[in-house]
Amino acid sequence: MTGHGAAVMADGTRFNVWAPAASSATLAVEPAGRAAITVALDRVDGGYWQADVAAVGHGDRYTYSIDGGPPLPDPASGWQPDGVHGASAVVDPRRFDWTDAEWRGRGLDGIVLYELHVGTFTPEGTLDSAIAELPRLAALGVTTIELMPVNAFPGDRNWGYDGVYPYAVQASYGGPEALAHFVDAAHAHGLAVILDVVYNHVGPEGNHMGEFGPYFSTAYTTTWAPAMNVSEPDSDGVRDFYVGNAARWVRDFHVDGFRLDAVHAVFDTTANPFWEQICRAAREAAAASRRRIVLIGETSDNDPRQLAGPDRHGYGFDAVWCDDVHHNLRVAMTGDREGYYADYDGTPAELADTIRHRWKFRGQFSVARGRRHGRPVDEAAPNRFVAHTQNHDQVGNRPHGERPDHHVTAAQRRFAPSAVLLSPYTPMLFQGEEYGELGPFPFFVDHTDAELLRATNEGRKAEFPDADWSEGYPVPGDPATFESAKLDPSVAAPGTAHAQLLAMYTELLRLRREVAPIADPGAVQQVELVEGSVIVRRTLADVTTALAINESDTPAALDVDGSLVFASDAEAWGGDAATALTDGSLSLAPWSVALVVA
Repeated sequence: MTGHGAAVMADGTRFNVWAPAASSATLAVEPAGRAAITVALDRVDGGYWQADVAAVGHGDRYTYSIDGGPPLPDPASGWQPDGVHGASAVVDPRRFDWTDAEWRGRGLDGIVLYELHVGTFTPEGTLDSAIAELPRLAALGVTTIELMPVNAFPGDRNWGYDGVYPYAVQASYGGPEALAHFVDAAHAHGLAVILDVVYNHVGPEGNHMGEFGPYFSTAYTTTWAPAMNVSEPDSDGVRDFYVGNAARWVRDFHVDGFRLDAVHAVFDTTANPFWEQICRAAREAAAASRRRIVLIGETSDNDPRQLAGPDRHGYGFDAVWCDDVHHNLRVAMTGDREGYYADYDGTPAELADTIRHRWKFRGQFSVARGRRHGRPVDEAAPNRFVAHTQNHDQVGNRPHGERPDHHVTAAQRRFAPSAVLLSPYTPMLFQGEEYGELGPFPFFVDHTDAELLRATNEGRKAEFPDADWSEGYPVPGDPATFESAKLDPSVAAPGTAHAQLLAMYTELLRLRREVAPIADPGAVQQVELVEGSVIVRRTLADVTTALAINESDTPAALDVDGSLVFASDAEAWGGDAATALTDGSLSLAPWSVALVVA
């Protein structure tokens, strides 16, 4: 693999660009304070073009011209300081001032994820401003920040999934040095940082990949854009592009792993899975720095091969997303049955079966898919599945982007996160849910093309046809839509219901850390359905926990021995304290969760 992009060396910069069908390639560089330079690149093995240029370094702008065509940014640009339509800029990672030499990363065990969107997390919407919030997250008890995509996108506001330069850090977020500062600061607070990366497609505006080579599939497409070419002719260069990308984030930016977006939307017919290559490259880069990383696949394929290692012909993910718990809880609390919710009945029996077997579909017929789906995965540890009550998709893909708080009771608002955070799954929080953020998280973009904005709007309706688009909903391109998504943690002032909710989340995460059978994925697990309530028992050494979940409108009486250490309806969290444990009998309030330790 020759490599993609501009690599700074001791006496200049080496430029590599992949253009396998080109007859010529030219580089134009604008060194700071000096006259522009034009260099003819040399063709090297694998369809790459290369040139070493002296006295060129960090921040110097450059473009490529293929076969005498117009100047184009580098597909592997590490920085687009003037936006996606401007020139690329050289990035020298040696400029990053790291203080995390003793940081060794985090494995999967014990992690609590926090999904964060840089543009809406603070009023300023930058990585530097987010640093000031790190102590708050550390005090909450999360261990790992999952940054929604930071790669360069059109304009100044975007969910992140319309990025067009996978190697570049969005300029309005602060650019590459700001990401390095953020990761370093997070490590100083004991927090890991994983990146949400999009390897299945690129956005429609500012995308010039196809002018360099066959980056896109001619046989497949995704819901959002053409699929990447990872298995057709000339796909080796495309694979190298993304394999190098994963290694670079780990090596140069010290990230602690990835959430790999929409794994199912990469169409690979080869004997050497693309995702296996990505996982191997990321782990090798981490091993070179003596650090651990975590690799999480976002997929609803219910395919155990994704969790299997290469020695078992698998992809090698440490964990995968599991939406089944969210869907069951959502249907139970709200009665939603549109779209994929048609596959869920929201019953305690369904919840118990899902927790017992990790995910719901293990070969059963799926109404939403119109076919049988999934296969069993009981042998996998339960913490290899990421569960949540909110995430960017489940909130933002609703027409108005409203959070679940708008559809559930106060008791249910405490019930759902308690069930997830004390469950055997690896939990993930979505920014602001810990204090009951009032604002929505609607879909937003900043495309400059009016027709593209219209197509984006119509495309969302087509992607989610079962949603109710009849009333007025936030327009993705309206700046007010983006502004409405900005967090306001100040609502959790002392004495408020929001402060009580935040205290509950903090206590839940403390219990998750300190109660051994919950903290240890090796605990022996037994799941029961008793009197319409779910009881998840976990045993480690001589300690047994019983997580009791009452997913109904009626109280439950359960035989449970031990000490009651948590109840979601406690007065401290704003509840009525109806849940009680007396002489081995647990009175469990409607829509409540209790944890008993014996």
